[in-house]
Amino acid sequence: MAEILLFHHLQGLTDGVRALAGALGAGGHTVHLPDLFDGEQPASVEEGSALVKRIGADVLDRRADRIAADLRPDLVHVGVSWGAAIAQRLAQTRAGARAALLYEACLPVTGEWAIGPWPDGVAVQVHGMERDPFFGLEGDVDAARELVSIVGPDRGELFVYPGDRHLFTDSSLPSYDAEATTLVVTRSRDLLARLG
Repeated sequence: MAEILLFHHLQGLTDGVRALAGALGAGGHTVHLPDLFDGEQPASVEEGSALVKRIGADVLDRRADRIAADLRPDLVHVGVSWGAAIAQRLAQTRAGARAALLYEACLPVTGEWAIGPWPDGVAVQVHGMERDPFFGLEGDVDAARELVSIVGPDRGELFVYPGDRHLFTDSSLPSYDAEATTLVVTRSRDLLARLG
């Protein structure tokens, strides 16, 4: 069974993120679900972005690093949107990671904005909507294509869903897409099963 560290999006640790964690944990996986915003749940992505600026990105990164440091190294790092960037950073920089599940965001792995190369042997799945203004239209999907091509077809997968919603995996938000989320969860569980 896998041990999962899941980071929430810019609207905080919502009931929808908790439901997603529960779906991923089905079958016996352990899911750690930290609240980096200490209970705050911004009403919009824009308000969440303002909260990140107010708290400080460095402070939030240190919170995430402390949480990860208290867990075993062979984690599956998971994140939704803003949280996917944290999960990706940890998967790339923390020794021992098994995989990353990146929902609705992906950072470059080459070029001046990259945080470094993708580690050998670390599997990755990226999920997002084709016309999501933050994923499909801002370049994240291109970064995801490059990442899975580097990782290779045995360990890297990109799934692009029809639609234009952001935070479509959060059942507590109006942007939720139940059909797409079911596919995200099924495909994610398939990866977790392959990890053994």
